Amino acid sequence: MSEEKSKKREKQPVIEYNNKKYLRIPVKTHVIMRDDNIVDVVKKYTQEIVKEDDIVFISEKAVAITQGRAYPLEEIKPRPLARFLSRYVTKTPAGIGLGIPETMEMALRECGVLKILFAAVVSFFGKLIGRKGDFYRIAGYKASSIDGPTPNTLPPYNRYVVLGPENPDKVAKEISERIRAQVAIVDINDLGGNILGTSKESMDRNELLGILKDNPLGQCSEQTPIGIIRSIEA
Repeated sequence: MSEEKSKKREKQPVIEYNNKKYLRIPVKTHVIMRDDNIVDVVKKYTQEIVKEDDIVFISEKAVAITQGRAYPLEEIKPRPLARFLSRYVTKTPAGIGLGIPETMEMALRECGVLKILFAAVVSFFGKLIGRKGDFYRIAGYKASSIDGPTPNTLPPYNRYVVLGPENPDKVAKEISERIRAQVAIVDINDLGGNILGTSKESMDRNELLGILKDNPLGQCSEQTPIGIIRSIEA
């Protein structure tokens, strides 16, 4: 990759949203593993940085890993239906989604066979009339939050399938109580994302998505599963 292209892909720390400027601070951590406690991890790496009125945001993948929801590829045995359905998943630059048998198998387990089949049928007919997004709209969060392995994923998770976190609102509240700052659990990639959990119901999820729309933490080997949003003067 040329130096020019590399610079174009660099994430900018400051973004303007709704006429306000925000600094996004990536927080580097150790490689988070199943035995880690996500509350302890966030406190350890943010306590010297976070200020009053900051919002701490955490990758859903980091949360899910500490909940034991990351599975090595070799432990997943896809059924024939998973192999069949995965062939028809649209591939995107942001990741493989359910486009391999192993991730589709986990979607079948998480969501149920009938729901995935119904989503697949509706998606098929939707594409015939030029409509996109039906599959994940019907299959829901449990399907859309499944992360498959990619070559650029930080090892050892380049050989893992990671499901979405359980009870993200509850996790966000627990972390918030420890670090004394508002918290969001986010699922963001280079094509968009979702806010899965917040420490307060009153937090504006659309605003958070707008502030994080360019995926400031990256999605490769940055090793920055935590970030801090800080409002700054225009």
